[in-house]
Amino acid sequence: MPHERIESVLLGELRRLETEGRRKGKETVVTRVIPPSGTRGPRFLIEGEGDKPFLRMNSNGYLGLSLRPEIIAAEHDAVRAYGTGPGAVRFISGTWGPHLELERALAAFHGRPAAMLFSSAYATVMGVLPPLITPETAVISDELNHNCIINAIRLARPRERYVYRHLDLAELEARLRDAADTCKRAIIVTDGIFSMRGDHAPLAEIDAIARKHDAAFPENVVLVVDDSHGVGAFGATGRGTEERTGAAADVLIATLGKAFGVNGGYVVASNTAIEFLRETAPLYIYSNPISPGEAAAAIKAVALVDSPPGRDLLAHLGKTARRFRDGLVRLQFETIAGDHPIVPLVLRDTPRTTALVRHLREHGVLATGLTFPVVPRGSEEIRFQICADHTAVDIDEALEVLGKFGRSA
Repeated sequence: MPHERIESVLLGELRRLETEGRRKGKETVVTRVIPPSGTRGPRFLIEGEGDKPFLRMNSNGYLGLSLRPEIIAAEHDAVRAYGTGPGAVRFISGTWGPHLELERALAAFHGRPAAMLFSSAYATVMGVLPPLITPETAVISDELNHNCIINAIRLARPRERYVYRHLDLAELEARLRDAADTCKRAIIVTDGIFSMRGDHAPLAEIDAIARKHDAAFPENVVLVVDDSHGVGAFGATGRGTEERTGAAADVLIATLGKAFGVNGGYVVASNTAIEFLRETAPLYIYSNPISPGEAAAAIKAVALVDSPPGRDLLAHLGKTARRFRDGLVRLQFETIAGDHPIVPLVLRDTPRTTALVRHLREHGVLATGLTFPVVPRGSEEIRFQICADHTAVDIDEALEVLGKFGRSA
């Protein structure tokens, strides 16, 4: 059956996205990984670029674990033992031994009674928040929270929804005070690390505000934190924003697909909360879990992070991120102070941002530009992400490319 009318509408929507600067366009396709050699970290071949090697500085794999032989071997052995996929959702016959072992490992890693796996961190947020949000709940959310939090709140339709200015704790407290007049339950939800900027939420102060107002709500004030960019990449032992701030969320969400180098998402919380979510979270109940092989690789990754070699990787990651951030300052580029391996180069201009991304790619460096309306006008930036498999030579190479752009601009 022909569909010319709807096709015309869809093409119009694509043109609108193009006009507004929101169309992502053709995806970059990695065709081969060149292993580290000498003083250089891994390089990547890209479809359409022939044999030209690229330095990848837009990866969430902060510790470089996806290329570690022991992680690959763990997945390989589990695939041999269990096959390539789970074959069912968890409550039918899709729960395999590695899933339970991984949940126990994650609960122990975070010092929580229980953990629960999802297919991704996005699915975790979408699966966790709606069941916790009732028609008598107020949700109070940082304005720079990730898209998954925004969409989960929309899906849940709480009684009250407040968005406070980024890290504005006075406004957060004022909105919590307002919510006490109409709601039985309040949920404060925030990213741990904010993915566009690399800054972090002051969880100790937020938790103190939650405890101060908890008695005003018959069903408590609950702090939910999505620390997908923090866990495994932040803190001396990789416990993320909680470790950095000395505070603990009531419900902590994180990912296996960034620093742990595998795939999937998870939540850790009390036994009661996890059992409730197993019975009510549709993205858990009706979706297949990650494969047993992925679970086995993640078990090995968690064990590696929670070991002396893991702490060495984290120390190297911090040192390498500082080298790059200091280099940007030396080149007189604007950046945002912080300790996380997300290092933004702030340009505050869309054409200049686009030009620099193109310059980087022409010189063999992959980085992601963020322009309006993805970020507010005047906040345009390039988000660099430093990884533990970057070397000092890699960092200096990227800085030299940036220096050439600065000298030619």
